[in-house]
Amino acid sequence: MSESYLEEIFIKRSQQKKKTSPLNYKERLFVLTDDKISYYDYDPEKRKKKSLKGSVDLEKIKCVETVEPDDSSPPERQFPFQVEWMKEENYMFRLSEFRSPLLRWLKENPNAVQPKKFYHMVLQWLDSELPDLSVSRQKSRLRWGIAVPGDPEQTIYVWLDALVNYLTVAGYPGNHSLWWNAAHHIVGKDILKFHAIYWPAFLMAAGLPSPQVIHVHSHWTVQGKKMSKSLGNVVDPFDTSQRYTEDGMRYFLLRQGVPEHDCDYDDAKLVKLLNSELADALGGLLNRCTAPSLNPVQVYPHFCSRSFPKGSAQEPTSRAKPEDYKMVESVAELPNAVQEHFERLHIYKALEAISACVRQTNGFVQRHAPWKLDCTDACDKRWHDGILHVSMECLRVYGTLLQPVVPGLADKLLSRLGVRLEERTWEALRFLERYHGRTCSFEGRPLGPDTGVLFNRLEKDTAKEKPKKSKKTRLVCQ
Repeated sequence: MSESYLEEIFIKRSQQKKKTSPLNYKERLFVLTDDKISYYDYDPEKRKKKSLKGSVDLEKIKCVETVEPDDSSPPERQFPFQVEWMKEENYMFRLSEFRSPLLRWLKENPNAVQPKKFYHMVLQWLDSELPDLSVSRQKSRLRWGIAVPGDPEQTIYVWLDALVNYLTVAGYPGNHSLWWNAAHHIVGKDILKFHAIYWPAFLMAAGLPSPQVIHVHSHWTVQGKKMSKSLGNVVDPFDTSQRYTEDGMRYFLLRQGVPEHDCDYDDAKLVKLLNSELADALGGLLNRCTAPSLNPVQVYPHFCSRSFPKGSAQEPTSRAKPEDYKMVESVAELPNAVQEHFERLHIYKALEAISACVRQTNGFVQRHAPWKLDCTDACDKRWHDGILHVSMECLRVYGTLLQPVVPGLADKLLSRLGVRLEERTWEALRFLERYHGRTCSFEGRPLGPDTGVLFNRLEKDTAKEKPKKSKKTRLVCQ
């Protein structure tokens, strides 16, 4: 437990107590864990504190309480809890026997836990001896648990019960093989030990294969602090989705969420990102290509191979520039790059790559300024249509790749381009077919209906507005 976290507890509690207590109110924090009692003194007025007496393992904390210290007696005698040390008989899982098999599994499968940071963390845990694990509790103090088969006086340890659900939902013991052989887990870093040590050991003991990959993610903080009801800094996903749209929230969380590290939620940062990448860059590009002023007949324009010849800007009829060929190459490579990032659950890297290509395409349009071309001139008209065709092909790729992240926005974009449902698959991408001398089924096709801007810009003060109360069940992020 960090001193800053303890200080937050003190400040909040002392502010509440000051209403009825002197301003010089001091506090002593007692922390009860599995095996010891620790305490910590803090003076909120003088902003002075004494170090915590003994280290505290966050995972083992059972109770936290504050009292006004009494200098007339030792801190140990001021402990505010009733503590009763107990012993009981439980069933034990011989976890100690699985240390070597677990190490062997991890070293033979270096991608079993991702990202690497957490893989090395598990290896570090296994450097020490593993104690055997109690997998049952006495029914007299845990009545709601599932009874141990053949022993009604014992109930099954909740984590053993919970982890086995992964198997049963896959059809165990009858039809689990098809799904279980491809199992990937996605877990928070705070429950890594249960999933990367206990769970594989249980599976080994049962003669079942371990998961293919355990993907681990970090947490979201607010102003660098863990979300906590006591601090009042919990972000409600329903309220924020009302404010910024579901697609907006999905994009921000997946664009900013880095699995290796905790990420900080901030309304101002969210507004800035969504305005920049969805409203301005992607939405502005779509608007330019489909606006009646540039596309009066509202069709998917024809490509001009004379103005944009394959491979070189040195052709006499070419009006393309070297930067344009780099853009085409980047967009052509984008689906493979995004697929690789998706498979590794590095969604933020996939979105970074898409955003970079969107900027390149906007640069392409800005560089050639089709609004300045004289469409009464045949050459200018062909180049004008070629610019729009290339840009729309890029947009079609972006819309297809963004479907898992922002499904509503991607559907709106693809529908505006006239892309049918069966043409929105990965296999149907086939970017810039005419550039490669092949037929393009989109040329000359009418565009879809104009349903307004792709993503409305958010105002900076949107974050300050209180959303309307919803009668829905509220899910609170922790």
